[in-house]
Amino acid sequence: MERLQQRLEAAEKALNAFEKLATIKSPDDIERDAAIQRFEFSFEASWKAAKQYLYDVEGVDAGSPKAVIRSCREVKLFGDDETVLALEMVNDRNLTVHTYNEEVAIKIHKNLSRYYDLLKQWVQRMNGNVAE
Repeated sequence: MERLQQRLEAAEKALNAFEKLATIKSPDDIERDAAIQRFEFSFEASWKAAKQYLYDVEGVDAGSPKAVIRSCREVKLFGDDETVLALEMVNDRNLTVHTYNEEVAIKIHKNLSRYYDLLKQWVQRMNGNVAE
C-alpha cells in the first residue's frame, strides 16, 4: 500500500501542475504545448496509480493503460461514459508525440479540460476508497 500512496501523491502533484494550463481558454502555442506536456505527465502518473490501486486493492493485474481503464470500469471507478472518455484520452495521449503537427496539437488541446476533470475524479475516487 505504500507504493500505492506514493503513486497517488505523484498523480495529485502532476494534476495540480496540469490544472494551471488545462483551463486556459485561448493559449498561445507555447502554453498549448506546455499544457499537452503536463497532460502527458498527469495521464502517466494517474494510470500508473490506477494500475497499482487495482493490484493492491482489487487484486486485478492489468498491464496497459486501456486494460487499466477497462478494469476500473469493472470495479466501478468509472461509469460507462467516463470509460469512453478515458479510452479517447488514451488515444490522444498516444498522439502527443505528433504535437509538432498543428492540427493534432489543437485537437488534443480542445479536450484537455475534460481530461483534467476526469483524471482528477479518478484520483479522488481511488484516494477515497483507500482511505475507507
